[in-house]
Amino acid sequence: MMHNDWANATEEHSPGHIPVLCKELAERIRLPRDGRVVDATIGYGGHSRLFGAQLGPEGMILGLDVDPKCIKRAQSFTNDLPCKVVLVRENFAKLPEVMKEHGIQQADFIMADLGICSAQIEDTERGLSFQADMPLDMRLDEHLSITAADLVNQLDETALADLIYRYGEERASRKIAHCIVQARQRQRITTTGQLALIIQKAVSRPERRGLRRLHPATRTFQALRIAVNRELECLEELLEAAPNLLKTGGFLAIISFHSLEDRLVKNNFRKNKMNGIYHILTPKPITAGAEERRANPRSRSAKLRIAQRI
Repeated sequence: MMHNDWANATEEHSPGHIPVLCKELAERIRLPRDGRVVDATIGYGGHSRLFGAQLGPEGMILGLDVDPKCIKRAQSFTNDLPCKVVLVRENFAKLPEVMKEHGIQQADFIMADLGICSAQIEDTERGLSFQADMPLDMRLDEHLSITAADLVNQLDETALADLIYRYGEERASRKIAHCIVQARQRQRITTTGQLALIIQKAVSRPERRGLRRLHPATRTFQALRIAVNRELECLEELLEAAPNLLKTGGFLAIISFHSLEDRLVKNNFRKNKMNGIYHILTPKPITAGAEERRANPRSRSAKLRIAQRI
């Protein structure tokens, strides 16, 4: 794939989302014209558009996403590709069943971009951001029954602290949990603004001169989102299923955005390499170059790992 192809895939992206690490993917993944591609997190279709251009009419992309708004956007963004495109509203943890249902025994390429797109963060119905006061929901899949508000208002203090520490790697988790429990005794916590203010008061630290710090609520919000959407459990299920879903010579590419995800991918790839299942194409994760980081700040924390089925 030439420079212009991946550049176009980046520049002509669907509004609200820029696919990350397109150039790095295109340099390493080559597909046959009749290839079977699974985009396990199709989002707005940027990566699928990139690889769909390699396929002919006999090729196929199977795209999954739990967000119906993403499916709708991806449909319009991929409808002019030369290959067949099938979009399914489903979590990638169910990939074996979805592939079987659509007649794909094994794929040439499976990829997952684990990031949350900016349009989802800004969606006032999702409750993923503390930049505006939104309902404290955080479900990417409306079929899920437990919201972030449920966790914040119902978990006991120890369980809440453990969740914030485990999924947010937040060292002040016990103090934050204690303040949340005290606050909810006075009033149920129902919005992102309420929760962010509680956390800010719990761990407010003077900002050192010239040093940009994360918002105090960042790690707690990450922890709640991961827990609500069962993100790590679903990723583990995808990683365990992948070897049986790939053709010999097929590729698995995962783009992660925090250390918990990247650690799972790294350990799974290493285990499968030791068992003679994978050849690892990325001994160290690939990160975005300076040009992409400037154009797309979201790419700064992205890490790409690629394995090939032996």
